[in-house]
Amino acid sequence: MRASGEQAQANSCDIGVVGLGVMGKNLALNLADHGYRVACFDLDAGRVEAIVKQDEKERGEQPERIIPVSALDAMLDSLTSPAVILLSIPAGDAVDAVCEQLITAGLVPDDVVIDTGNSLWTDSVAREQKYADKFQFFTTAVSGGEVGARFGPSLMPSGSEKAWKRVAPMLKAIAAKVDPQTGKSIETAEPGKPVTEGEPCAAYIGPNGAGHYVKMVHNGIEYADMQLICETYHVMRVALGMTPAEIARVFRKWTEGPLDSYLIEISAEVLEQTDAESQQPLVDVILDKAGQKGTGLWTAVSALQIGSPAQTIAQAVFARSLSSLKTERVAAANTLAGPTAPVIAEDQRETVIRQLEHALYCSKICAYAQGFQLMDAAAKEQGWTLHFAEIAKIWRAGCIIRAVFLQSITQAFEKQADLPNLLMAPFFVEQLASHQDDWRGAVALSAVHGIPCPAMMSALSYYDSYRTAVLPANLLQGQRDYFGAHTYQRTDKPAGQKYHTEWSDPTRPEHLI
Repeated sequence: MRASGEQAQANSCDIGVVGLGVMGKNLALNLADHGYRVACFDLDAGRVEAIVKQDEKERGEQPERIIPVSALDAMLDSLTSPAVILLSIPAGDAVDAVCEQLITAGLVPDDVVIDTGNSLWTDSVAREQKYADKFQFFTTAVSGGEVGARFGPSLMPSGSEKAWKRVAPMLKAIAAKVDPQTGKSIETAEPGKPVTEGEPCAAYIGPNGAGHYVKMVHNGIEYADMQLICETYHVMRVALGMTPAEIARVFRKWTEGPLDSYLIEISAEVLEQTDAESQQPLVDVILDKAGQKGTGLWTAVSALQIGSPAQTIAQAVFARSLSSLKTERVAAANTLAGPTAPVIAEDQRETVIRQLEHALYCSKICAYAQGFQLMDAAAKEQGWTLHFAEIAKIWRAGCIIRAVFLQSITQAFEKQADLPNLLMAPFFVEQLASHQDDWRGAVALSAVHGIPCPAMMSALSYYDSYRTAVLPANLLQGQRDYFGAHTYQRTDKPAGQKYHTEWSDPTRPEHLI
């Protein structure tokens, strides 16, 4: 039974947080830093006790901000009405289980439940329909990891506009902030001193499912970005014979230009790290088998289902799959022949490094172009209205793909909201034209040296395919009509009209020679 009147008011909390793992705990403390009183619950009582102790240490003489509760009905009793409850629990069945428990505890139709997990977007759509007469099911995808959750994540909220109005002040408060002029993050890492100025990296995405779809594509781009950096590192290591520390210095230098990003920064830090046990570069003792949690796969699958070309994202997923075949690769390395190209001379090193810098930049542009193209296709299919300038804005800080580069994307979509493809923005047209020779040089060099660069090669192929007026799909359509009577359209007839040719019988003897 929900408390009312003086009982509820005496212990009123602004929001409840269910699930106090790494993300939930840090989101709760982030909310507390911004002046919200937070009721906290977890099945693990130790986690509840830990966050209370951490809050006591961080708030000093300030009033109590984190209110522990022992059950979900007690949480509802402690919240102002209509209640707002944030779920930070594993995606899947656990979300429905907690929702059902909250209904039993006394949720009412005006209450808002926010799912912050990495849920599949179609599950979010289904849940909103399922709980429509019970409460307002809302979602906000969260990017930024542990530090982002604590001091400012990138948030991609979606659901009803009514629920958004209720939760917007909270979500915008805890989100990462950026300088609107430079697009650079305004950061803090000190409890109790939240950033309040700048533009928040939280914007209403659209109806339920839209936010998690955008986050899914964000993660797909993240896969591509990481793979591209790894391929660049691999070419430096093999073709240039550079050490991890030398490559780290190159990456540090690149953060002074358009490649300035969180992923380049952490890549440099990883390469600088020495293993305490072996005293070797840590990267050399890390097994080269990559894992994945599914969102990159979901992005590739969605692209295939919709028919939107996202080959660089898909190649990044495939690269992780291939990396898992470690035993087979070791055997193949001793059996399958490769080229014998020598290590490039040191006096040519700077030229190749410049080529790789530009190749990484151009490939990155293509990966983002594929992601935004996919979101546009999904929006048309689902009836969503996605504002790509706003999406680019909320990715400028707080998330894993945060980068100065996103300011250029923001400006491109602000200048032309109906931009058909990021590649067609005047700024990127110029960037790709001026750097494409180096891009091609880097890809050719990797092929000559037998260094796998599937993401970079696919990005170049995407660019060349998109800029080619006549592709060999005309022959492909002829093939399909030949063996399956699938028909084709003609270049000299009105679009949409279908034609079929009565081909010669392929079973005749002269065709079997």
